[in-house]
Amino acid sequence: MSDESIAGRIERLVTEEDELRRREQADRSSEEALETDRERLRTVEVELDRCWDLLRQRRALREAGADPDDAEVRDPDTVERYLQ
Repeated sequence: MSDESIAGRIERLVTEEDELRRREQADRSSEEALETDRERLRTVEVELDRCWDLLRQRRALREAGADPDDAEVRDPDTVERYLQ
């Protein structure tokens, strides 16, 4: 996967995230619709974190003179448990 394809995926996910946040406001009257939006939003947020992580790995490998294609998508638990 190239940096450009990862960036494109990030853009699509950000667009979906924005739409879900807008829709969440409109779905306040329906608990079921609201819960569905929240579940999807959480999924999108995790996927965004994984994409950003992969992009950072690729950039770090490139800067270190290594092959960026050696970067691997990490599982959600690893990415979500990073200490900041």
